[in-house]
Amino acid sequence: MSKYKLIMLRHGEGAWNKENRFCSWVDQKLNNEGMEEARNCGKQLKALNFEFDLVFTSILNRSIHTAWLILEEMGQEWVPVESSWRLNERHYGALIGLNREKMALNHGEEQVKLWRRSYSVTPPPIEESHPYYHEIYNDRRYKVCDVPADQLPRSESLKDVLERLLPFWNERIAPEVLSGKTILISAHGNSSRALLKHLEDFSKHQEPLKGEPGLPECQPCPRVSESVGISDEDIINITLPTGVPILLELDENLHAAGPHQFLGDQEAVQAAIRKVEDQGKVKRAEK
Repeated sequence: MSKYKLIMLRHGEGAWNKENRFCSWVDQKLNNEGMEEARNCGKQLKALNFEFDLVFTSILNRSIHTAWLILEEMGQEWVPVESSWRLNERHYGALIGLNREKMALNHGEEQVKLWRRSYSVTPPPIEESHPYYHEIYNDRRYKVCDVPADQLPRSESLKDVLERLLPFWNERIAPEVLSGKTILISAHGNSSRALLKHLEDFSKHQEPLKGEPGLPECQPCPRVSESVGISDEDIINITLPTGVPILLELDENLHAAGPHQFLGDQEAVQAAIRKVEDQGKVKRAEK
């Protein structure tokens, strides 16, 4: 039975999304389309009468700006926003800045799909000679993280993203949800996919999740089989479009009470999903 509602989304479109490049930890800003997506998201959530108590973002501009625009559209600019590197996009290593379609042409669509969507495949790590290495690792925001700068990732699989995200979920976000607060997470395609996998993959919930004093702990859910949810193999087929709010209803143990739902016009949502999926494909010449 559903007890809590969590809203999450992938940030609005940025310039490198438009250019079909691996953006990752490069701090790209929203483009005009991305700002409009964020505003439309705010309008949808306002029409559905959502009132947020707390917002979580990554420390990348496109995630934060999306949250600001949503709150502005809803007239809830005063709601506290907390940012953490643990909600950052997946670190694509040496692939950062490269064009996905050209990579598909050179390495094959299946290899690019594995790099982009699989659970355990890690791209080649970023080296100091990479054109964006120093832009990322000399940035002041990474000198105030909860881990030393030299321990920050140089490349990540989706599994790695989940492992660095979970401490923040367990220690900061989950207790707020358990306390009854309505939470918005404005993050990225892969950090959102990782969290969805964790919450919907019941077989992974082995340890109880500590809540605030007096609130229930999260126990393994006995009502579902291990086959329910998003498996390591199934996650490759989960695609999140930019700027579309996702509703996840959670039970008293913070397990998903059902599959996540995209809010808004469903035809438009499916078109946006196909657009993202096509980014890693070679365009076929029309005959």
